[in-house]
Amino acid sequence: MAEAAKYPNEHIIATRTIDAPAHTIFTVLADPARHRDTEPTDWVQGAIDPTPITATGQIFSMNMRFDEASGDYRIDITVTTFEPDHAIAWDPGQADESGHVAPGGWRWRYALDEKDTGTEVKLTYDWSRTTQEIRDAFGGFPVVSPDYLDQSLQALEQTATDST
Repeated sequence: MAEAAKYPNEHIIATRTIDAPAHTIFTVLADPARHRDTEPTDWVQGAIDPTPITATGQIFSMNMRFDEASGDYRIDITVTTFEPDHAIAWDPGQADESGHVAPGGWRWRYALDEKDTGTEVKLTYDWSRTTQEIRDAFGGFPVVSPDYLDQSLQALEQTATDST
């Protein structure tokens, strides 16, 4: 786990230029069934409902596993940004019995900027809205390192370029 003092703005940003059109990359990111292919570990197990993301406010759910000690769990995710071929973001959380999703306070955001040399993808992991209770439950934030974001973008690149 990274030390919080290293991140006074409570976010980490990684950027990578991927040799694929923004549309191809966005299509991968908007498909919960492909999220497992965009991260470097076995944290994301798979989509509960593989329906593609089509709008801000949409909720999708994933089967997850943080580590062997934590075991399997479900996460419910609210889409907070949906700008086709430009940006997509979501806030993971937990749904209550009525289906209302309470966000955990962290956000994953991808910004895509297509250039002549490929598509620049900026991945931001922002945990600035997490409560102290949630931070304590997770053993502190951030729960991933800058290296994890770099590896995630590398996995996204592999997936997107295999799609072209």
